[in-house]
Amino acid sequence: MYVNCKTWFSYRYGTYKTRELIAQAQAMGIGSLALTNINGNPDAWDFVHYCREAGIKPILGCEIHNDKRFCYLLIARNDQGLMQINRFVSRYKMADQPFPARPVFDEDVFIIYALGTLQPYELKDNELIGVRANEVNKLFSVRVKDHPGKFIIRQPVTFQDKKNFNLHRLLRAIDENTLLSKLSPDEVASPDEMLMAEEELMDKFSSYPAIINRTLQLIAACGTAMVIDPKSDKNKQTYTPSLEEDRLLLEHLALTGMKERYPDDPVIEARVQKELKVVNDLRFNAYFLIVWDVVNFAREKGFYYVGRGSGANSIIAYNLKITDVDPIKLDLYFERFLNKFRTSPPDFDMDFSHKDRNEIISYIFEKYGENHVALLGMHGTFQRRAAIRELGKVLGLPKEEIDTLVKNRNATLKEDSIQKVILKYAALMQDFPNHLSIHAGGMLISEEPIYQYTALEMPPKGFATSQIDMFGAERVGLIKLDILSQRGLGHIKDTIQLVKQNKGIDIDITRVDDFMKDPLVADRIRRADTIGCFYIESPAMRQLLMKLECGDYLTLVAASSIIRPGVSQSGMMKAYIYNYHNQDKVQYLHPKMEELLKETFGIMVYQEDVIKIAHHFGGLDMAEADILRRAMSGKYRGNEEMIRIEGKFFSNCKEKGYPAHISREVWRQIASFSGYSFSKAHSASFAVESYQSLYLKTYFPMEFMVGVINNFGGFYRTPFYFHELKRTGAHLHAPCVNQSDTYTNIKGTDVYVGLVHIERLTASLLEAIITERQHHGPYLTMEDFMERTQPGMEQLNILIRIGALRFTGTSKQELLWRANFFQKQQEEQPVTVALFHEPVADFKLPALSSRPLQDAFDEIEILGFALTDIFPMVDDDQQGLTYVKDLPNKLGQTVKILGQLVAIKESNTIKHEIMNFGTFLDPHGDWLDTVHWPESLKRYTFQGDGFYRMTGKVVEEFGVYAVEVWEMHKIGFKMEMLQWG
Repeated sequence: MYVNCKTWFSYRYGTYKTRELIAQAQAMGIGSLALTNINGNPDAWDFVHYCREAGIKPILGCEIHNDKRFCYLLIARNDQGLMQINRFVSRYKMADQPFPARPVFDEDVFIIYALGTLQPYELKDNELIGVRANEVNKLFSVRVKDHPGKFIIRQPVTFQDKKNFNLHRLLRAIDENTLLSKLSPDEVASPDEMLMAEEELMDKFSSYPAIINRTLQLIAACGTAMVIDPKSDKNKQTYTPSLEEDRLLLEHLALTGMKERYPDDPVIEARVQKELKVVNDLRFNAYFLIVWDVVNFAREKGFYYVGRGSGANSIIAYNLKITDVDPIKLDLYFERFLNKFRTSPPDFDMDFSHKDRNEIISYIFEKYGENHVALLGMHGTFQRRAAIRELGKVLGLPKEEIDTLVKNRNATLKEDSIQKVILKYAALMQDFPNHLSIHAGGMLISEEPIYQYTALEMPPKGFATSQIDMFGAERVGLIKLDILSQRGLGHIKDTIQLVKQNKGIDIDITRVDDFMKDPLVADRIRRADTIGCFYIESPAMRQLLMKLECGDYLTLVAASSIIRPGVSQSGMMKAYIYNYHNQDKVQYLHPKMEELLKETFGIMVYQEDVIKIAHHFGGLDMAEADILRRAMSGKYRGNEEMIRIEGKFFSNCKEKGYPAHISREVWRQIASFSGYSFSKAHSASFAVESYQSLYLKTYFPMEFMVGVINNFGGFYRTPFYFHELKRTGAHLHAPCVNQSDTYTNIKGTDVYVGLVHIERLTASLLEAIITERQHHGPYLTMEDFMERTQPGMEQLNILIRIGALRFTGTSKQELLWRANFFQKQQEEQPVTVALFHEPVADFKLPALSSRPLQDAFDEIEILGFALTDIFPMVDDDQQGLTYVKDLPNKLGQTVKILGQLVAIKESNTIKHEIMNFGTFLDPHGDWLDTVHWPESLKRYTFQGDGFYRMTGKVVEEFGVYAVEVWEMHKIGFKMEMLQWG
């Protein structure tokens, strides 16, 4: 009876959670529901799954809107009808065109118009008129009896009750970006758009039994036969024309690759054959071949990539060069990757440079056809801060008061009633889907047309994107292939090119085994001199490397995993470091734990460790362990099964006779991994790329830092990479119109900052500067530059102030004077390039003074950071300071330090109070770590970027020194430096 139901996936409109709608319908004894969200069906497969669980017949469709106006309702008779609806929605959404007033579908789709849109006699066989409960009185003027098969009940369901109607109105105001008080009635749903008992609904139509009957006929005629099961593999089934050809091709590639990776090793061949059998039995041959095809294309194009994820556990993947992680060398657990209990295909994450990724994606679309490929969507949701901010705006709260509420949970406003409304509805809005966005790298490649499962949209990225997210896709049996963008690979690729250009040296970056044996590289890791290196440059990671005295690959692999929040925040990271240095003193929770965790000194570090513990210690079967794996990696949605598994774990432990406190501690450690753990293969893949970066940083430090800068990627902001570049001995030069390129370049040891870093330089002028110079040679004078590029006064002043015209040998002050003089002369003249060069007017200027450190201020204003040392400008006498190099000699002492803020990390104490970890540069350019406990933070908070003078105590942990700060003051620049011009 309900053919027009919406959920919260009618963005900023519906208020029902998908499961909540079905639960209420079940409680009311409703036997069928049709999901018809606005212009799409993002939660279609969750809806079908939950309906079938509840014994309710699911029907799928879509409510079509143009802007905020209802057009018609589309209801799928069957799965073919759903595919038609998805194609239809996709066509207009991707083209950003309005939907047609009267669409054309075959008999598999019913089109239901609002009462009064069309006359009954105008309708085709599959077209109907929907009558709402509040429109029954309008039927007196309609001859329903003359067209009994053309009218049905259309009672929209949008919200649960009055409170959620109010939430709906707030969502509509947010969507319209208007005050709630100015929201017009036609922008809001009718207050009666709620579920009512079917008896009550039919009673309203009791005078029109034909309408009731036709509605029941429609419901009986419609439905979906889609199998909702992750095991019902709906991905691309074959790479070649047949399953057998897939099997033979994969076997050939695996054995051929084996001869290159492992020459003459019969033991390896046995492992390869074992894996091939498992892969074939599970019908995953096509998945391996599709990934192989992608990386093969990448190699042909000269693209750098890293294959990671659980796929690196497979020797087949290693032999196919999908990954460069040797599973034999690392003793990787193949069953973690594939086993007969696994319910989903294997997981490969393919990382490419951000510069190459779009070409890889385009190749996949072309190879497998646009009808079968889509980027994976995801749903941006309202979280506390955004919800408060949006509600504050539509309720007319001043920005300052909104900011107060956002920043301080305990704030009290003068208008307490408005504050209560905001907080009440912000809590209701928590996790509401807000808009469709794009998954970080997921792609779907389906056997049947992709429209069978989802409608598509066209976000700014320019690739068709599914409306369903990862969980909806998996629900119906579609598993994503991850094609990820990663700037670390751009660093490596660009560095190799820069070394070739600057030094004439060709680098074979695949010699990772050699890098791992290099003593200079090992020393760099031990010193944690890793700024710019992929995954190992953050303050926390650098501290960990020093605490571990890490100098080898296996330790780096472990470090890549224990730095993850699940391990570090549970206290297991600290325990690992202690056990690593005191291996003869390790105390295992239980003899079985020693047997399973000897390699990691009694600590669960990897997902494999957790699976082994769950299976061998806790007695869970491999299928249940696989659910744990998916929960740990954030890829499992469903709490009921996790509760069941937890209960079984404790029951099994009790049967095995384990003490209760040991079982509880083991489960605590397992639970701490949820959403934050790596597989060992994943960490090993990261460590390989880290070694490649480390090698380049060790032997080609200048080119490496330029590569990092030019990719605008890393843990830190660009100024701090320029800082590191200067420490390599490079001679850093400000932008120059004759020497700089778009991006930063290097010539010997001279480095010229790229023009792209001039924040207010227009893209058109930047391109003109480069193109004109390439075609007609260097600029000779400022006037020559002005004539050839026509920069305009504002842009020219910026270039002069940053020193980009210093090739003239004339001071900035004189250039600025001359530029303004010539610009005024030319104001009345047409903007054209002169046919003949006229002599430049010669005149004498008075001596123009140059103030000290003016260049630094110009750099800060124009680039956003200074290229010169600005510590002398800081308003501090810098007497009695302690520097980073002095900390080991002042352990436990009170010190005064001065630092430029680099980064802040927020954390929570065991009492759930907020504390901070700070990272600074000291006046010598060394990196300084600080700790700010809650009591200190309450009195001395961080006040944004800049310089801070701090007092605190020198502390040490595992050989790493920091300062516990108890007093901190932000410091500005000296007054005489600010009194310029």
